[in-house]
Amino acid sequence: MKIFPGIVLLSLLLMAAQCKKSSNGATPPPPVIDPVAVNQIDFWLTRGDQSVLLQKQTGILSFSTISNSSPDIVVDSSSRFQTVDGFGYTLTGGSAQVINAMAPAAKAGLLEELFGKSGLGIAFLRISIGASDLNDAVFSYDDMPAGQTDTALSGFSLAKDKTPGTGLIPLLKQILAINPSIKIMAVPWSAPAWMKDNGATAGGSLLSTYYHAYAQYFVKYVQQMQAEGININFVVPQNEPLNPNNNPSLVMTAAQQADFIGHHLGPALSAASLSTKIVAYDHNCDRPDYPLTVLGDATAAAFTDGAAFHLYGGDVSAMGSVHNAFPSKNLYFTEQYTASNGNFGGDLVWHVKNVVIGSMRNWSRSALEWNLANDPSFGPHTPGGCTTCKGALTIGSDVTRNVAYYIIAHASKFIPAGSVRIASSVPNGLSNAAFQTPDGKKVLIVVNESNSSSSFNIRYNNKWSVVSLGGNSVGTFVW
Repeated sequence: MKIFPGIVLLSLLLMAAQCKKSSNGATPPPPVIDPVAVNQIDFWLTRGDQSVLLQKQTGILSFSTISNSSPDIVVDSSSRFQTVDGFGYTLTGGSAQVINAMAPAAKAGLLEELFGKSGLGIAFLRISIGASDLNDAVFSYDDMPAGQTDTALSGFSLAKDKTPGTGLIPLLKQILAINPSIKIMAVPWSAPAWMKDNGATAGGSLLSTYYHAYAQYFVKYVQQMQAEGININFVVPQNEPLNPNNNPSLVMTAAQQADFIGHHLGPALSAASLSTKIVAYDHNCDRPDYPLTVLGDATAAAFTDGAAFHLYGGDVSAMGSVHNAFPSKNLYFTEQYTASNGNFGGDLVWHVKNVVIGSMRNWSRSALEWNLANDPSFGPHTPGGCTTCKGALTIGSDVTRNVAYYIIAHASKFIPAGSVRIASSVPNGLSNAAFQTPDGKKVLIVVNESNSSSSFNIRYNNKWSVVSLGGNSVGTFVW
C-alpha cells in the first residue's frame, strides 16, 4: 500500500489535537488569522514634478478605527451645498481649428478621451459668440462696411463658424454626439463694430441706440444654434466687460449691463420663448461690486440666473460674498489661463487650489480653465490677442497634454454633472473639496502645496484611512 506524506501529516495533527482536548477536557479555540486588507478608496495622483500624471495608485487604502496622530479631513455627506454643472474649458475657434486639423481617427480618439464617460468626462464648455481673441481672425456674425448699419440684422450669419471640417459648429456636433447633455455657455468678446461708439472691434462701448438690436442678435444666435442641434444653456452679455485691451473687446459698466439685461436681453429671450439663462459679469474676483450691482437691480435680477468669475485679480472668496448677498443666484467660474512660461508644478498646485477647490468651496457650479487647445506657437490668435496663453493641449505633429489638462481632469473624470458638494474640513496646508456623485460615491480632491509629503486621515462615518500625499501634488480619492 502506498503511503501519502500529506495524509500522514494530517493524521498526526488530528491525533495531537485529540490528545490536547483529552488532557484538559476542552477543544482549543481556532487560531486568529488577520483578515486580508481590502482596498476601499481609489487614489489618483499627479505630482508637480510630472513623474506621475493622473495615475491610479496601487496601494491599499482601507477605513479602520485604529488611532493615529495624523490630522483629519472630515467628510460629512449630510452637509450639502451646491449642485455641480461640470468642469471643462473654453472651446475657442482656435481650439476648433487645431483639433479639426487632426487626422480623423486621431481626432475621434481625442474627442472620446476628452468628453467620453471613460475619459475626462468634460461636462461644461464655454464658447465665443463671434470671435474671441483666440480665433485666427476677428469677426462678428453681422459685420458691415464702415459707416453702414444693419439694425434689422438681415445680414446675421453663423457661416464663419460653420465651415465643414474646420469650424466650431461641426466640432460641437461631434462633441454632442459623445455627450449630448454637455452644458454650453456662450459669450461675445465684442458686439459688431457698427453698434459701438468707437466703430472698432477693440475697446469702445455699446451704444444705447443699439441695445434692442443687440438683444435680437443674441436671440438670432440662440435660435440658429438650436437649428444646428446645439442648445445654448447660458449666455453672458460680455466677456471681461472691464477689459478694453483684447481684440476683440468691449467695455460695459455694471449699470449698462443691468439696463441691457433688464430692459432688452431678458425680455427678448423671454418673448422668443427661449429657456437660455442669462449670466452676468464674467470677469475678475477683484470687482464683486459689479455683479452685486447687476443682481441688486430688481429688473435685471428677474432675468439673471447668476454671475460668472475669473481670477486674474482679487481672491476667489469674492464668489462666496456674492453668494451670501444673493443666495438664490447661481455662480460659475469660467476662465483662468496657464501661461507659456509657467511652471507645471506651480500652476498645478495654484490652479487646483483656487480654480477647482477654491471656486467650489465658494459656491461655484462650474470650474473652467481657459483655452482647450492651441498649436506649438500658442496660436491661432487675433492681432492683439493673447500670445502667451497655453492650451490644455498642444496640437502639432502629435498631442501634448499640458498642466491645464490635469488640473481639470482631477475633477471632471470623477465628479459628473449633478454631483453635490459636501462638507469637508481643511487641515493646514491641505486644501480640499468633497463631493457626492449621483450614484452615491464620495470624491475628495486634495492638494498638498508644501514641498514635503503630508500624511492625513480621510475620515468618514467615524472611520478613517491614513493617506500620504507627496509635496506639490494633487490627489483625487474616490470611495
